[in-house]
Amino acid sequence: MPLLPGAEPFRHEGGEVGVLVCHGFTGSPQSVRPWAEYLAGRGLTVSLPLLPGHGTRWQDMQVTGWQDWYAEVDRELRALRERCAEVFVCGLSMGGTLALRLAAEHPAGVRGLVLVNPGNKLHGPAARTLPVTRHLVRTAKGIASDIAKPGSPEIGYDRVPLHAAHSLRRLFQVVDAQLPRVTQPLLLMHSPEDHVVPPVDSARILGRVSSRDVTERLLERSYHVATLDYDADFVFEETYAFIGRLAPSAAERAGKEGT
Repeated sequence: MPLLPGAEPFRHEGGEVGVLVCHGFTGSPQSVRPWAEYLAGRGLTVSLPLLPGHGTRWQDMQVTGWQDWYAEVDRELRALRERCAEVFVCGLSMGGTLALRLAAEHPAGVRGLVLVNPGNKLHGPAARTLPVTRHLVRTAKGIASDIAKPGSPEIGYDRVPLHAAHSLRRLFQVVDAQLPRVTQPLLLMHSPEDHVVPPVDSARILGRVSSRDVTERLLERSYHVATLDYDADFVFEETYAFIGRLAPSAAERAGKEGT
């Protein structure tokens, strides 16, 4: 199937510090491309993959699961580690969940994490009945474009395939159990008003990880897809400052290129 416009993966060869950027559930690289491009513009090596089943039509996602999505980011992380001295992982929504699993599974391979409105649980009665309803109903209403800023749409599916949603629920359970194994420095930014992932998910993550270097930032002006919203520039700048603090060579390279 042809890709939706803007759903193409993005890669940039830069310096010895690498960044893996992960998009969210039913979304595409378009939702986080400005984030990736900002970091690439500062001399970092950046990889933004398209997750299996995403970026085409919801029917393609119906036959994928969390193991497929995780396998893709795991491959990209391994490739970056071969190329770079240090690798950071950034993620929006489910992309943040995948980033947390990468950190738990690769404790020495992930230097730090930057999460924006990461998911931890499917909430509400509909989530509890998913094991049954997914066999009776194929899709539910889409969750794309939860953005406060007018004229800044997210490219994503207008329907949520319920088999995939059930797999997402399982991913949340798996990663929640792994949170105490996450020890890397963590920058978590979340929106108090988010109509897709409630703030309680960020609180749960912050309360369960074992990271000692933890920074929390509120995105007061944005909804869920903050990387396309009013706080996007703040997200990008905070991410680069976080990386520069932990990997000074990244900031030094950017400084040289700017002179």
